[in-house]
Amino acid sequence: MRNITLSADEKFIDAARDKAKLNKSTLNAEFRKWLVQYTDSDASIKRRINNYRDLMLELSEISVIKD
Repeated sequence: MRNITLSADEKFIDAARDKAKLNKSTLNAEFRKWLVQYTDSDASIKRRINNYRDLMLELSEISVIKD
């Protein structure tokens, strides 16, 4: 694993550390999660589109009876 150095406003770093701690995590672990999501955004979009299409197909098979 490689190390990187980031710069940010101290108040945001402190707030992010506090939030991570509330979630029983660390700022480093949360950044790693974010990095995976950020780099996988295309796959995530494709997955959501496919899920939407599957849902629409499933819903198209449902009949609605109107009075």
